[in-house]
Amino acid sequence: MGREFVEIFDDWVDSYDASVSGQDPEYRDVFEKYEEILSGVANKSFGTVVEFGTGTGNLTAKLIDEGHKVIGIEPNDAMRAVTAKRFPNLVLIDGDLLDFEAPQKVDTFVSSYVFHHLKDNEKEKALSTYANILPVGGKVVFADTVFTSEEAKQSQILKERERGFNNVADDLEREYYTTIPVLTKSFEKAGFDVQFEQMNDFVWLMDATKK
Repeated sequence: MGREFVEIFDDWVDSYDASVSGQDPEYRDVFEKYEEILSGVANKSFGTVVEFGTGTGNLTAKLIDEGHKVIGIEPNDAMRAVTAKRFPNLVLIDGDLLDFEAPQKVDTFVSSYVFHHLKDNEKEKALSTYANILPVGGKVVFADTVFTSEEAKQSQILKERERGFNNVADDLEREYYTTIPVLTKSFEKAGFDVQFEQMNDFVWLMDATKK
């Protein structure tokens, strides 16, 4: 994962929770039903859970409340410090979606608003890595912005420009938001059955089980 995507969170750490709670009108639609999205990820997880991109620990809290054993992986120093302060007993590791030290046993890999930091070929590589670690029946449960097609993505970018939400449009153009057909092929190639559930106009819940 590129360092530029890690470093942007240095400036966002203090206002991140305000953004996800809907206080930033430009990102309100992106984070609509935020708590429900995180609960969906936590509810579909089981056993020992590795969470990529703990951020300020919002999904971490849901996972712990569900009784899961959680191992957090976070590449940004500032975000990792916030999570460590919030959950002093949490095993928290410096790493990312592709470069991490896996524990001996993992049942579920999870993330929220993180997977788009990888290019399509990197997503495919990551899913293959997770499949090699997980047991049969193990899961990948990710929530992130995904589009039904490239045309739908371009239409959303245009819509955001017309609304004056240029930061959202810039994000959609700069980072590696992909499509459901592309992701489906990547999951299936890695040996997963995957289902997609739309949570808001941007975010889909990906629930994949290793065959």
